[in-house]
Amino acid sequence: MTMLRVFLMVLPALLIGCTGTGGYLAPEDRPPESAPGAEAQYRLGEGDVITVSVWKNPDLSVRVPVRPDGYVSVPLVGDVLAGGKTPAEIARDTEGKLQQFIRTPRVSIIVEELNSAEFQNRVRVVGGVAQPRSMGHRSGMTVLDLVLEAGGLNEFASGESAKLYRTVDGVPQVYPVYLDSILKNGVLDTNYMLSPGDVISIPERRF
Repeated sequence: MTMLRVFLMVLPALLIGCTGTGGYLAPEDRPPESAPGAEAQYRLGEGDVITVSVWKNPDLSVRVPVRPDGYVSVPLVGDVLAGGKTPAEIARDTEGKLQQFIRTPRVSIIVEELNSAEFQNRVRVVGGVAQPRSMGHRSGMTVLDLVLEAGGLNEFASGESAKLYRTVDGVPQVYPVYLDSILKNGVLDTNYMLSPGDVISIPERRF
């Protein structure tokens, strides 16, 4: 058997291997889906202003901004982490710290100013697109919507190697995005619904 015949026999297998999954992805490997109509809980960021109210203890209630280090200052207990947390989580943490001073404290958090919302609620696409974009998230927006807003893939894009970066329950996660399969073959397994803060990164081929 000549080397040419061996190469021709092996070539199809190599081509199949290069195509990966063909754009299909097992359900357990996909990012978690929000319930229909559900909105992502807002998480505080630098510059947001909240009012911390302690039931039956007005002297402990205070209106404070979230500092650059992510903390707010609360009377009696000192610093409480607020950055990256929801109002409910901040209230629970504050109650835990107050328990050594007050029996069964009840804390409520009211968000007065959403100064960091503009950045937290954006989605971004970088890398192999015509025009990298950072834009406000809209309900129902998908990976394909964001890529089209960026003018589509450029000539150097490696679409099947794209990644979605998302923070889930405070933990950064990475999910594959098979853009060539979406755009060329209509395989929509990885055309995920986007959430605020999502980043799509599309590598470019090196020649």
